[in-house]
Amino acid sequence: MKATLIAAAAIVAVSGASAAPVPDSAALRVTITALVGFGTRHTLSSPTDPVRGIGAARHWASGRLTALGGDCGGCLTVETIGDRFTGPRAPDGVRVEDVIAVQRGTSDPDRVVIVQGHIDSRISDSADATHDAPGANDDASGVAVVLEAARLLSREKFPATIVYAVLSGEEQGLWGGQLLARTAKDRGWRVAAVLNNDIVGNTHGIGGEHIDDTVRVFSEGIRAAASLDDDKVVRGSGGEDDSPSRALAKAVARVAGASHGLKVFAVRRPDRFQRGGDHLPFLDAGFPAVRITEATENYDRQHQDIRVEGGRRFGDVIAGVDFP
Repeated sequence: MKATLIAAAAIVAVSGASAAPVPDSAALRVTITALVGFGTRHTLSSPTDPVRGIGAARHWASGRLTALGGDCGGCLTVETIGDRFTGPRAPDGVRVEDVIAVQRGTSDPDRVVIVQGHIDSRISDSADATHDAPGANDDASGVAVVLEAARLLSREKFPATIVYAVLSGEEQGLWGGQLLARTAKDRGWRVAAVLNNDIVGNTHGIGGEHIDDTVRVFSEGIRAAASLDDDKVVRGSGGEDDSPSRALAKAVARVAGASHGLKVFAVRRPDRFQRGGDHLPFLDAGFPAVRITEATENYDRQHQDIRVEGGRRFGDVIAGVDFP
């Protein structure tokens, strides 16, 4: 799970700290194991059951962030934000809640760096909120990055504010990202960077390749929030590679290599073909945002019912996560 190192290094660089700490593999495993243990974290699963479903998982994540805030003498302000969303994957509507922990900056607190991952999960049927959906890689691994970044970086002080965010509703329509992007706008945050960690725990591809020293970082060129006239100027001047998000991706690559010798494969598009993540609502809102994800994917472990067919195993189970 090299993304933990990259997220920490990038936050340190953007926030203005001196050195990136090293994450704890055992802590990453504890988080992913705990989240898988809630059975399903589907956005439409129970918000009130104390042991199973999205509500129990969010409560656990909030508790972890609160405990980390206690460890640093109250440096984290933990809260839950929420709103109701309706869409094709939730036609009757559902309340989506994000758990956020704010580590206020010392000298430039209005400048904000967001490190985020989504806690909700799904299986083959996007509407199935009943059967087990362990979501070990998609995206308990990203939540593990968020919590480990909070554990490590809350020990330090930074000029800028860091927001650690555990989002919901990603699989139903990127709703957790929409909610937090809107909150950032409403609160007047000057967002310098959004680091979206989504599917970061696997190093083995579906074709058998094994890549454990590289992550992909996706960034937009032509800005989603730009006007058509602005787009024409950018295209006319050859500035497609100069967007704020592209600059962020380059910074991530630079600090990852310098701090830990990690490789970043910069992908010059907002996300994978026909796929999306919770960084996209931030791009729509005009904030610099990137997606950090594993170098190679195994689609047998994404959005799949847990099963075996012809000796081939399907399902996003913890056995498919590779710990450092």
